[in-house]
Amino acid sequence: MCVFLFIKVLLFCFLLNARPAMNSNPASVLVIDDFHPSFVNQLEASGLRVNYRPDFDPKTELDLLNSAEIIAVRSKLNFTSTILSELPNLTCIARGGAGMDNIDEAFAESKDIVLLNAPEGNRDAVAEHCIGLLLNISNKISQSYAEVKNGQWNREANRGWEIGGKTIGIVGFGNTGSSFAKKLSGFDANVVAYDKYQAVESPFAIEIELDEMLKTADIISFHVPLTAETKGMINSELIGKMKDGVVLLNTSRGGICKLSDVQLGIIGGKIKSFGTDVLENENLNAWTEAERRLVDELIASNQVLITPHVAGWTFESYQKIADVLAHKIIEYTTKLKNI
Repeated sequence: MCVFLFIKVLLFCFLLNARPAMNSNPASVLVIDDFHPSFVNQLEASGLRVNYRPDFDPKTELDLLNSAEIIAVRSKLNFTSTILSELPNLTCIARGGAGMDNIDEAFAESKDIVLLNAPEGNRDAVAEHCIGLLLNISNKISQSYAEVKNGQWNREANRGWEIGGKTIGIVGFGNTGSSFAKKLSGFDANVVAYDKYQAVESPFAIEIELDEMLKTADIISFHVPLTAETKGMINSELIGKMKDGVVLLNTSRGGICKLSDVQLGIIGGKIKSFGTDVLENENLNAWTEAERRLVDELIASNQVLITPHVAGWTFESYQKIADVLAHKIIEYTTKLKNI
């Protein structure tokens, strides 16, 4: 009996000691994209195990995801329902950026996979780029620069117009939309904003209904995520409701805008200028002849300014995104420990 009790006590002590050891195992983070060095440094400093694979190849290394608990990604991989259904250990996806359009959000949430992103990290970069597009368009900077390079000095043809006194509409008043409004505050413009999902509470913009904005705004800038609801949002129907000679800006996602409809708006005089940092298809090597011809015609019109999806990609935002996302992952794993 004494021997039995002694063995029982030993077994109880073993289980008691083993339990904290299991709980103390740090969560693992698989990083399958390039991030600022501060990202990994902060995660490791908090006690997390990090497998940093910036050269991850989705074509040959998908098996690497099988045991992952937390995956950090930018745009390297589209997390479709098919891929997500094959990752039984995955509890969290951390997206290094604002948009979540490379993740099937509904399916992920149905699997209780927590989704994190970092819109706070690049909101100022996007807002500044949007200001840059607007200033370039209003002062014909790119056009006049190209002409001077070719030995032309056309002052009258490059006469600009001022932002002050114009009504500027902002569609979507989250991180980037509100930051854009703040940066417009020194231009003496009338800034109005619409957001379907939240109230516009800001000293830099007045809330307005979308239909009223479309009828009155001289400039309209879009700052909405790409979802099933917003896909193709900028189309002939929406453009038709705008006042003649409107200036459109898009620094969100190319999928919200039907570029062919923008062209029709320019031809018909509804749109005076269009500035965009994004396109429906950003893989130039995969363009169809029709897509290439459309972009060429838009650029040739001198009413369109296109940049290669770099609005949120500054040296500063590279680190800010890393810092914001690292903080959110650490906060998430800390909460798990306390459950």
